[in-house]
Amino acid sequence: MTHRETSEEQDAIARLRCFIDAGSYAPGDRLPSEREMIAKVGLRRITLRKALDALERDGAIWRHVGKGTFVAQPSNTDSVGVIATLKQKMTPVRMVQARLCIEPSVAREAAIHASREAIARINFAKDSAKAATNWADYEAQDDAFHRAVAEASDNTLLLLLFDQLNHVRRAVADNEVVRGSNRPPCEHSSFAEHESIAQAIEARDPAAAQKAMRAHIGSVSERLFGQD
Repeated sequence: MTHRETSEEQDAIARLRCFIDAGSYAPGDRLPSEREMIAKVGLRRITLRKALDALERDGAIWRHVGKGTFVAQPSNTDSVGVIATLKQKMTPVRMVQARLCIEPSVAREAAIHASREAIARINFAKDSAKAATNWADYEAQDDAFHRAVAEASDNTLLLLLFDQLNHVRRAVADNEVVRGSNRPPCEHSSFAEHESIAQAIEARDPAAAQKAMRAHIGSVSERLFGQD
């Protein structure tokens, strides 16, 4: 876990995992609505949401705005251990190669399939990243931007692949990246790169979206790891 849960939260997480196991939910299955889970699991709404957040951080579930919450893998799988193992095996170069295989194609699909609501979420995340006052906030909003692009592809399998890739990406980056300032500078190159990606998707230009995402990942790789 990325933060220390209270005993109430730990109990809620355990109960939610048991609920998923007892319901024989398979990877890709959608979980019931929050209202149904509150009734069936016996949790308060705020406690249920914290438990769902914890399972999402662990990679056991994933969410698609407007469509629901889905099982990413069997709830008794030690996804944290899987990510830790991948972290040991993955180098920054291999991580960038994996991103280049997936994310430009996801951006291309987003330009084809994005709804107006999806485009609005992309632009909101882009603007939030630019307004970040520290690196932790920026990284959270950067994740939100890239996930919004994946959601805009309207392809649940691509979104699932992105989520798993992003978990490992952050694990690798957290171990390798050293920041030279407290916050992103105004001229931070990712701001303009995010803008190019968002504009291409909004313009329904698949080739431009793919090219912009590829350029962005290459730029990030060169800046953080000295790789182009």
